Formats: sequence, C-alpha cells, structure tokens
Amino acid sequence: MAQHRPTSTRPGARTGEQTLRRGTGGELHQYADRDTPTLTTAQGIPVADDQNSLKVGARGPTALEDFHFREKLFHFDHERIPERVVHARGVGAHGYFEAYESLSGVTRADPFQEKGRKTEVFVRFSTVAGNKGSPDLARDVRGFAVKFYTREGNWDLVGNNIPVFFIQDAVKFPDLIHAAKQEPDRGFPQAQTAHDNFWDFVSLTPESMHMIMWIMSDRAIPRSLRFMEGFGVHTFRLVNADGKATFVKFHWKPKLGLQSLAWNEALKLNGADPDFHRRDLWDSIRSGNFPEWELGLQLFDEDFAATFEFDVLDPTKLVPEELVPVRRVGRLVLDRVVDNFFAETEQVAFCTQNIVPGIDFTNDPLLQGRNFSYLDTQLKRLGGPNFTEIPVNRARCPIHTFQFDGHMQTTVPKGRANYQPNSWGEGPRPDLKRGFTTYPRAEQGEVQRVRSESFADHYSQARQFYCSQTGPERGHIAGALIFELSKVETPAIRARMVSHLLNIDENLAKEVADGLRLDDMPSPADAALPTRRDLPESVALSIVRNGPRSFAGRKVGVLVTDGADSSVLEALRAELENEGASLEVVAAHIGGVDGSDGIRIVADHEIDGGPSLLFDAVALITSDQGAERLSRKPAARDFVADAYAHLKFIGFVAAAAPLLRNAGVLDGQDRAFMALNTVEEVGAFVAACRDLRFWEREPSIGSMV
Repeated sequence: MAQHRPTSTRPGARTGEQTLRRGTGGELHQYADRDTPTLTTAQGIPVADDQNSLKVGARGPTALEDFHFREKLFHFDHERIPERVVHARGVGAHGYFEAYESLSGVTRADPFQEKGRKTEVFVRFSTVAGNKGSPDLARDVRGFAVKFYTREGNWDLVGNNIPVFFIQDAVKFPDLIHAAKQEPDRGFPQAQTAHDNFWDFVSLTPESMHMIMWIMSDRAIPRSLRFMEGFGVHTFRLVNADGKATFVKFHWKPKLGLQSLAWNEALKLNGADPDFHRRDLWDSIRSGNFPEWELGLQLFDEDFAATFEFDVLDPTKLVPEELVPVRRVGRLVLDRVVDNFFAETEQVAFCTQNIVPGIDFTNDPLLQGRNFSYLDTQLKRLGGPNFTEIPVNRARCPIHTFQFDGHMQTTVPKGRANYQPNSWGEGPRPDLKRGFTTYPRAEQGEVQRVRSESFADHYSQARQFYCSQTGPERGHIAGALIFELSKVETPAIRARMVSHLLNIDENLAKEVADGLRLDDMPSPADAALPTRRDLPESVALSIVRNGPRSFAGRKVGVLVTDGADSSVLEALRAELENEGASLEVVAAHIGGVDGSDGIRIVADHEIDGGPSLLFDAVALITSDQGAERLSRKPAARDFVADAYAHLKFIGFVAAAAPLLRNAGVLDGQDRAFMALNTVEEVGAFVAACRDLRFWEREPSIGSMV
C-alpha cells in the first residue's frame, strides 16, 4: 500500500525561526511548529508533504489518487479571471472620506450630512488602454474610481483624471476602445495610441478633439497618482430631503499639487520601473505619508444650465472653474494598502449605477450607457450575480434582499419567504421615507436616433484648453502630436488630423505639420459650428499653474561615493524632512559607501537600478577621487545627463566637477545647478526644488517630448 515516506531529519539551513530539512532527493522541507499553522487542503485535510507528488516507486509514475496534488493544480489552473476590457492595469488602496461641513441643504446623501463624518472608501487607479501587464507610465487616461461604503449603501464615483471624454454617446464606446487597443490582425502596439487605427477613428470623430488636447498634454503622464486630479466627468444631480435638485460636477484636488513627467522621462521610467506608480503609492502609504485629495463640487441650477454656452449633458465639455468655482467639501485619505491584490484590487467591482439616496443621474448619454455596461462587465468577470458578496464589494450597512441563490452564493438566508408581499411576516419591506427616490424630471420628445444640436461645437473648448497652457505645456502638446502621428503609416490620416488642429489653433497646426514634414497644409476640417475664439483662458486647466506650494511628498536622489561629506548629506536629509520630502541614497554598490566621518552610508539603490528618473531632484555628494571613478560609469553619467535633460534641480559639491564634465553638462550650468557646500546653500537648494522643474532650461535643450 502506498504511503508517505518520511524525509531525512538532517537539519539544514534556517530561515527566520524555521529549520529547513533536506529530503532524500536533496529538496528542502519546512514543517509546522508551535508558531506556524499546519498546511491543509481546501477541505481542511492536513498535508504531510508539499514538495513531492505521490508516486509508485521513487522514480515511478504519479498516482491519480493524489488528491492534494490534483486539488493544488486544479486551483492553480483556475486562478485567473478575465481581465477588464478597459482599466485592466490598476492599483488600489483603502481609506476614508471626511466631510468638512454639512451639505444637508443640498443633498441627503449620507457622507455629507454632518461635519467630520467619516465614510470608509476603497479607491482604484488605473490606465485605460493597456492590458494587465502593461507599464504604468503609458500616455493614457487614468481611472480614478472611489467606492464609498456609506450607511445607506455603496456609492461608486467612477471617474478619470481628465474631466471630459472622447465620445458623446455610449454606442460609440466599443468603436473607441477597439480603435485604441492593439490592432486585431497583429496584436500590437500595446498600451499606446500611436498607431493608425486610433488616429483614423478620432480623425473621423471630431467630438474627440477636446479630449485629444488633454491626452496629448502632460495630464496623460502624471508623475505620481498622488499628484493628479480626478473628475466625475459627467453632470450628476444632488437631491435634498425636500426633493430639490442641484446639478453637480465632482472634482478631486490633490493636496500635494499637480505634477507630470516629461515624455522622455516616462519612456525611460517604463524600462527602469514599469511599476513606478504602483510602487510610489504603496511606499507612500506604508511610510505613513498618506495621499490626500479634497473633494470639490461645482454646483449649479437649471437656469445656469440653460444659459451656459455648452450643454452640461455633453461629456466632451467641462464647466470652467472660473465660471462655477469648485467648493471643497471634504477630504479623501488613503491610509491602508491592500492585504491581497487579487482579492481586493482585482475583484473590486465599480458600477456607475451604484448611487445612494441624495444623488441621481442626468440624461448624459454616455453616463446612461455606462450604467448598463458596468454591471454587465462585472457579471462576466466575476462569474455571476453574487459578486456583491465579495468582501471588497460588500456594503458595510445591513443588507436585506430577496435576491437568493445563484452562482457562489455565500449568504445563508433563513425563513420561508423569498418574495414580497407575503403573509408570513418575514423579510424586508420597502421604506417610503428612507428609500431611494428618483428625481421626478419631466421628459418629452419623439423616440429617435439623434444627436442634440447643442452637442455640435467640437473645437471651442479644445481651443480654450490649449490656450490656457503655459508655453512649455503647449510645446509638449505639439511634440506629443508629432510623436504619435509619426507612428501613423497612412499619410492621409496625418493630414486629416492636422485639418482638425487648424480649427483649434493655427500655430499648433503649423508646428505639427512642420514636425511631420507635410508637403501641403490641408484645408481646415469641415466644422458643424465655427470655433469660438472669445473663450477666456482658464488657469485651472494648466498643470504648471497648479503646482505644489512646497516640495512635500517629493524625493531627492543623492549620488554618493566613498569620502562623501557626511555633514552635507545629513544637513540635506534634515532640510528635506522639515519640508515633508525624503532622501534616497544612490551608490556604485548596494552595500553603500564610507562617508567622510568613517561611518557607512547605507545605499537605497545601486546606480544601475537607481537612475535620476526615479527622483524629483538630485544631488551629487562625492569625493574628488570618487567623482573621477564614478564618471567612468555610463549609468552615473546618465544619472546627471538625464536630470539635466528633464529640467531637474541639481545640487552638487565642488568635488563633483569631474562627473558634471564627463556627463556633458559642466558648461551648461544654469541657476538650477546649486552648490551644496554650506548649510545655507543646502536650505536654498531645497527651497528652489519647490518649482519642480527649471523651465528656462528647456529652450536650450529642445522640447522634452
């Protein structure tokens, strides 16, 4: 009879408090002791050996009766669920929303009923076009989805980091995503729109032009998820206890200000650390530097909506903040990472249809379509209607429903009644006072497939966005368009896009046409309505104009060598800590270096794995000999050259001159090169870093894109 053969009891290496024992074939075994639980099967049966399958003889065939082996492989073979069609690449975290004031006069929604009320939340950030394994730093829209676990059910505010979208009607969503994703015949390119299908689609879809300006801007390559805004995109309604409704647009404003990457920086970061955004969020929360955003509301009534130049139901339009100021009503704090990525981040199910009493929909046709699509998506991905019982999706308030049975039902209902009304006195009943009541809006009109004429202006707000950017930001939009359209193989598509740009800004169109070397400038695209040129600039639309007030939450990478001045390093560390920023040490070896005081300086990165791309500013604290040796390393030269090219502030001691020279930047020093020879100079360097980038350098090196 086959049985388990005990392995050798010869002790081996220890890992933590556990002894590894070697088996007869040289394999290593760990066994349960007083401090560790016994491994079991999914049925709870204790396992004796998890290193070997059951065999007929030591070199014989595997026995089919090995239920542990079969169960383990069976579960492994079914561990993956379908990835999301869009927003597949994501990262999540737990936290809370805290209200600044009572908004009971505007809405009866639970999170806003009293000052200081805290509501548990789960937030998932994502890219849109890429697959689950794509890099974090693709040029793309970022999803910003927040699940509020309110006392009256779950509210999902499912938005993006851009306040508008490509299309006006959800019927075009499959076409948009098909065009943006990899081309079906070849399966590439991945996580990027720089290909013919995408630009063919948008060049034939003029309603996309406003969104094109946003995704070609630096908004599409945020430096950190902590440094980007979020938007609800659509116009919703808030409804108070008296039934009065107010239109609302939702905004998330980062406490640390806005910041983006340079395009060249993003490309290189995707190679250096494709998980850059995930890691940044994880590290920030784990270190106690909890990311925060403020929730802002744009509130307006029917009279404003009727007189506004654009239709508030059009998801390709925004309401300028100068026209309707954003009222900040609470803060979102992320203070806990997930315990398990799959169980929480992958299985969380957001549905725009999930609203609570006090919040209601509008007739935005894209929102109406999303309300159908999201629920359908979760049924497909998560296997059935009981995905609401998965812990990350389960409401925190009491749940009383007659929705019994179904695939993977985990609740065990009690009683006879599974319907209502019933005669048994069992089960829940509707509540006229507390229950959700749809706002009684009046509707009229013929049933027809038609687009409202009020949606017809496709270029005016695109122009307003472009004109609201700073000079460098406008240059980046032009550079991004040139880059993307240069990847388009069909000349007619390139020319067609330039024809749309002529309706936005003639100088932009000319710059892109010159960058593409078009032989002939096309005529402006035929427009349903002429472009308005009287819309004022909006400061809120610029990243640079909404940067941080401090260097808090940022990071300086310090390249050191043996003999580095320890006092300068510690002075810099102290200044950064006072600023709310951090310092990480980069050295030729991960074992670190010996400072000028003879004490070992521990390294956080080895130079090949710690490029300046990872940091918001850099400092060079070297000895004379150390700088000479380091300057012979390509990675060290790139550390300096990339920081220069990406317009970063560079602090340095005098001994670092050989490294600056060999990196090719010694003669290109500007005001963002700052000496670090005294405590006062260290303080001045940290203060200067608050500007994040030295934009005056860009003309001398060419656009970053």
